[in-house]
Amino acid sequence: MKIYVDTDSCICSGACVLEAPELFDQDDDGLVKLLQPEPPAQLYDAARRALSACPAAVIQIVED
Repeated sequence: MKIYVDTDSCICSGACVLEAPELFDQDDDGLVKLLQPEPPAQLYDAARRALSACPAAVIQIVED
């Protein structure tokens, strides 16, 4: 799995951080920061939850 984020379209909701704090954080302006672009398998479900929770749809997941 590979995760991509479009920070230019981020609306700073923080939903990704709430769903997957191991994978996402927010910078000082509230924009999404991707911590693990290629997460271990045990975090795949968390990544998918974050993708579903993002109101701006800025997260993209490419499955292997």
